[in-house]
Amino acid sequence: MNKNITIIGFEPQYAQIFKSLNIHWLKKYFEVEPIDERVLSDPQTHILDKGGYIFFAKINDQIAGTVALIKAENNIFELSKMAVSENFQSQGIGKILMEYCFNFASQNQVSEIILYSNTKLEPAIHLYKKMGFTEIPVNQDLYKRANIKMKKIL
Repeated sequence: MNKNITIIGFEPQYAQIFKSLNIHWLKKYFEVEPIDERVLSDPQTHILDKGGYIFFAKINDQIAGTVALIKAENNIFELSKMAVSENFQSQGIGKILMEYCFNFASQNQVSEIILYSNTKLEPAIHLYKKMGFTEIPVNQDLYKRANIKMKKIL
């Protein structure tokens, strides 16, 4: 694992990196849905202005990965838009980003984190379970690609 990882908050100059990392990931495994295009093209309006957060894992001067906490309800946030650059995969960056989100959420009175995923992403599902997420019914169709919903009580 890389020891030179710094987690930073969203800054406008990183908006394009946020979008490109996520678009690359979506195209690799699924397709870019209209909701993705809207959120990724204007994260300020669709995430930050609605009470959400975006974080980046930075190694030296390079952005290695990103994640968003999107406000779902008062004390419930969705862990979303997590993507790690192919140059930095298999270094535990996704886990570091998740741990940062858990700590940040706990310090900000968030009681629960949810996420939507797809069971074909077996390594991701395994990581989510290892990090304390449990499966709950998928009760809406926010994303066409989602066939599993999970939650973690903080």
